[in-house]
Amino acid sequence: MEHFDVVIVGAGLSGIGAAVHLQTQCPGKTYAILEGRDAIGGTWDLFRYPGIRSDSDMYTLGYAFKPWTQAKAIADGPSILNYVRETAREHGIDPHIRYGHKVLSAAWSTPDAAWTVTAEQDGQTRTFTCNFLFLCGGYYSYDGGYTPDFPGAETFKGRIVHPQNWPSDLDYTGKKVVVIGSGATAVTLVPEMAKTAAHVTMLQRSPTYVVSRPAEDAFANWLRAKLPAKLAYSIIRWRNVLFGLYFYNTARKKPEVVKKRLLDMVREQLGPDFDVGTHFTPNYNPWDQRLCLVPDADMFQALKSGAASVVTDHIESFGPEGIRLKSGQSLEADVIVTATGLVLKPLNGLALSVDGKAVEPARTLSYKGMMYSDVPNLASSFGYTNASWTLKCDLTCGYVCRLLNHMDRTGLRQATPRNTDPTIGEEPWLDFSSGYVQRAMASFPKQGTKAPWRLDQNYALDLMNLKYSKVEDGVMEFSNPASRKAAA
Repeated sequence: MEHFDVVIVGAGLSGIGAAVHLQTQCPGKTYAILEGRDAIGGTWDLFRYPGIRSDSDMYTLGYAFKPWTQAKAIADGPSILNYVRETAREHGIDPHIRYGHKVLSAAWSTPDAAWTVTAEQDGQTRTFTCNFLFLCGGYYSYDGGYTPDFPGAETFKGRIVHPQNWPSDLDYTGKKVVVIGSGATAVTLVPEMAKTAAHVTMLQRSPTYVVSRPAEDAFANWLRAKLPAKLAYSIIRWRNVLFGLYFYNTARKKPEVVKKRLLDMVREQLGPDFDVGTHFTPNYNPWDQRLCLVPDADMFQALKSGAASVVTDHIESFGPEGIRLKSGQSLEADVIVTATGLVLKPLNGLALSVDGKAVEPARTLSYKGMMYSDVPNLASSFGYTNASWTLKCDLTCGYVCRLLNHMDRTGLRQATPRNTDPTIGEEPWLDFSSGYVQRAMASFPKQGTKAPWRLDQNYALDLMNLKYSKVEDGVMEFSNPASRKAAA
């Protein structure tokens, strides 16, 4: 049984970032990264569907400590994967990664001030102990995406694929494709597949807000040519953060104004004859669900060229030749892509226990969006829903390092968030109306109605709360002095 000061779960964007922060800010700490797959990169290695890319700009999706230097701000998946791998190489992270270790459970012992972490490798059980457990394995199941039970699916003569498990042998050249969905994955797939398919139809039950922006940031590229890389990166990063905060807050305060502007932008792209009211006008306000970003208007270009089309309807059933809709219309297809969402898992899907008592995630409160009530020495890296994932993860990593250093200075081995305020109410972890979120929220931790239990989804506030506020805030309980072990 190997022991480490910190065990990080996941070697994706979040896990590699956590390792760099740990090495930089807590250089004396030993650590290991347990990665369930056989490769680095997480999402950016797992997802192989055509056109895979970010839906956030790389000046905020990139790490705070490593400038993004490529011309495209909206980057493709392989470029992001290379960025993550390059970061790991530059900081010597690779030797710390244990590939093929799928973490199953973790049990906390107060007398030992340690977690016992159980993982599976090649069918064998592997056990590790650590003083702090850092969950960086994302928020969804890697075992497979969500696919509804479509009546008659077994009768379809073509191929049905989910983007999360894209088959390497799928050739859709010259074929009729139906992509079911209207989210970020669907609007990425449609224009890319339309380049070689006979025709691509995006079949959606209801529309999503779709926004176009240039794949390259002209100002950012100009600034990078004039200033040192890190300075330029910092300026662009803050510009994008502040604009994102402004846009989100405006959407919340003046939803009708923002809605009109978003729809006007779509009309500008598609022209007066396109039925924007049916196909691009959601029945909810902006940011009740995440907006979909399309670089260089590629989705709109595919629609205008006739290579792709949008159908807004409900599925009656699948048939041998395609899909029958409730309106009576039929869609012929050789390939059906079910871009129907992910399966969300709380706390990386681990079975947790504290001193022999099982932790039920839904009965915990999230502390600062990263730790959990009555669960000691454990944090999870969970990004923003209204901004880039890495912005919050960077702040979380910095806070974890501050916490570890504080415990070292005080000789206390345990940090546990405790809610002693009876006036704190409970709210869902996320308030998004998206189907994939609603299906999972009952099993997720709750957020509270007041700080530090409330998720602000605001980078500026989190910067103050995680980077500059005191770790001894009256809610985080520090206990279990090092001398206790000797006394036992």
